[in-house]
Amino acid sequence: MPMDLPKPIADYVEANARLDLDGMLKPFRPDAVFIDNGKPFEGQVAIRRLIEEEVMPVKAIFTPDTVRNDGGDIILEGPAHGDFPGSPLRFTLVDGAIKTLETTI
Repeated sequence: MPMDLPKPIADYVEANARLDLDGMLKPFRPDAVFIDNGKPFEGQVAIRRLIEEEVMPVKAIFTPDTVRNDGGDIILEGPAHGDFPGSPLRFTLVDGAIKTLETTI
């Protein structure tokens, strides 16, 4: 099902589907925070390390099938594929880039 996603989120999802590390990082602000199950990874260097160490080894691909707005945050839900439990993703955008991405179990 095609979804009307803001460009930085669509770019992230598309890059994730290809397991393209650089493409996944591109839509993040330099001061972005990726919160993975309550643990924050601040800045692109830390986010890159998280993706290299946690996403790529298990080939974690998220395929959203629903999108909703929650107080300005964009929530994507759908199946995740790979060797891990899936979870919704919560995005916060600032100035046309991802400021925060949060996963929770």
